Amino acid sequence: MAFAEVTLRGIALKIKVSIFLGGMLFLSGVVRAADCGDGVNLRLSSPETAQGTLLLAEIHSAKPLGEVSGRWNDRDVPFWQERGKKDRAASADVWNALLGVDLEKAAGKYEFTVAGQLQGGEPFSCRAMVEVTEGHFATESLTVKKQFVEPNPEQEARAAAETKRLREIYDRVTPERLWNGKFQMPLTGDFKGSNFGKRRILNGHAGSPHSGVDFPAPTGTPVHAAQKGRVVLAEELYFSGNSVIVDHGLGIYTFYCHFSEIDAKVGDEVEAGTVLGKVGATGRVTGPHLHWGLQVEHARVNALDIVKVL
Repeated sequence: MAFAEVTLRGIALKIKVSIFLGGMLFLSGVVRAADCGDGVNLRLSSPETAQGTLLLAEIHSAKPLGEVSGRWNDRDVPFWQERGKKDRAASADVWNALLGVDLEKAAGKYEFTVAGQLQGGEPFSCRAMVEVTEGHFATESLTVKKQFVEPNPEQEARAAAETKRLREIYDRVTPERLWNGKFQMPLTGDFKGSNFGKRRILNGHAGSPHSGVDFPAPTGTPVHAAQKGRVVLAEELYFSGNSVIVDHGLGIYTFYCHFSEIDAKVGDEVEAGTVLGKVGATGRVTGPHLHWGLQVEHARVNALDIVKVL
């Protein structure tokens, strides 16, 4: 993966990520990393930091590290050790983290901080200023059943309770990485995903932004887990219909919904490719499809990004 090159704004190359070091812009020509001290460098994967995108942060160290932690979007960012990964400088240690930019995060500059210790106890720290730009999402008008736009009090109470439960699930950060290897698409075959972030007008009423990727597919098409993890929800929800959530660890969750039937249960340890259910048209839909969502530390991110970034 190519890493962002940082240069003066307006000179030679226009980018969207600026690396700051100790409160001052690091400007020794064009650079690829922020120096955290003691042979430790911070790198960011992409200058494309629009709303709803995913960034990979890498810490490269010439010496073994004892611990690494980050802070982004007012939340702790867990790092994992990328064992066996070396770069051209033959780093002794490489640690990675994912930064999710929520699809409704306001455009502007935000700070990402990193701190840690070498195995000998020496501390290090550095920070990056990440510029978030507008996502420029399209708007579409859809017609759905009236109950999904104007629910009665009982339906409204049910939906609110389910939203609270989902928030509580996403609040839990499994401290270890459960996935192993690359993430994959949830459908096999020539199915295309789209519609992430679209602003929707439902029966003439403004709806919430579309937080997942839609894959139109025939009812009954098997849906596969994108990577190894643990099933933490498998049930019918008011808006999402038959739904499954997989916890992949370190605050990363994938969400699959509108199933015609569910083939997983809470507590299942799944592998990449495990069948979770089958495509359907349950919940608030206009036809059979899979809605595939991704949350990274509560940020709603285009799920297609995790296939590319990792």
